[in-house]
Amino acid sequence: MLRFPLFFLLATSAILISPSNLDAREIVVSSFGKLSTGEEAKLYTLENSAGVRVKLSDFGALLVSVEAPDRDDNLSKVTLSYKNAAEAEKGGVFGNVVGRFANRIDTGGFTINDVRYDLETVNPKTKVHIHGGKTGFQRQLWKTELLPPKAVKFSLTSPDGHEGYPGRVEVSVTYSLNDDGELILHYRGTTDKPTHLNLTNHAYFNLSGSGDVLDHELALTCDEVLEVDSRKIPTGKRLSVKDSPFDFRKGKKIGRDIAGVNDGGYDHCFIVSEENMRKAVIHFASLSDPASGRTLDISTTCPGVQVFTANHFKGKPFPKWGGICFETQFYPDAPNKPGFPSTLLRPGETYEEITEFHFGVLK
Repeated sequence: MLRFPLFFLLATSAILISPSNLDAREIVVSSFGKLSTGEEAKLYTLENSAGVRVKLSDFGALLVSVEAPDRDDNLSKVTLSYKNAAEAEKGGVFGNVVGRFANRIDTGGFTINDVRYDLETVNPKTKVHIHGGKTGFQRQLWKTELLPPKAVKFSLTSPDGHEGYPGRVEVSVTYSLNDDGELILHYRGTTDKPTHLNLTNHAYFNLSGSGDVLDHELALTCDEVLEVDSRKIPTGKRLSVKDSPFDFRKGKKIGRDIAGVNDGGYDHCFIVSEENMRKAVIHFASLSDPASGRTLDISTTCPGVQVFTANHFKGKPFPKWGGICFETQFYPDAPNKPGFPSTLLRPGETYEEITEFHFGVLK
């Protein structure tokens, strides 16, 4: 089952990486450094006519960095980035593609067709599995195809039983940069057994290029947010954002009401759309930095987005609230919540989702 029609064509053919067919004027390939296995991770650089520069790596299908001009055409990084592959391997998830299941699964697993699947990486105290586990997609080296002039496709095979998940899963994510300032992420996945799949990108954005994001202006179209318990597991209730710190519908500074949020800041799943999901790419977020003039607009086919304000950062290398994540995805613990949009993928179906990040400047 195709989840929605394709909205764009990436290219008519894929060009495999080799020195003979690489056009350095379109996609620049360099080394990102060595991994602990001795394998070399590659770095791929894309740039559009507006001066937006995107760097990617095959380790973790990583969005290494985005550089964007401010109102005076000064170019700065607007994402928090790893310096090299070794740092990325030791670090968290700064721009990685997360899977098999982004976010949290309660009870250490789930049941499909009356068969219980216990996942391998589970917090023994909370019984929570997060981001696909210790050897999730973000910790693996992906295969690469170049799609000139400005797109790169990463692909990965996840074997049956990996981290306890059933089914041999084939996934890919294609990053495409256009001259309108859009970075488009196109996810696809198939399986040979019923399984759960939920992919996202975990990039941290800071449009000023330094400091924290508390003075960034954020507007969300989201009317509801998922209620969570102390472990960040949804209770199943959808709460109205009205008259709460979660109401960004008219736009406000990220820091205005952050003191009223438990655990030091936002780490919650907002509902983008359940009625229209997988039918259209829906614009749901506008972020701007008044100081630099940079803007970021985000659209997705996913029903939800985990908004996370880096509440755990301690100053090295980035300050608390030093970035904000927009993890477009299905809801946390969906495998155990029948009332949530389903993440179950069956043989013969295709998981397919799109998220678009549009970089610009205030007018």
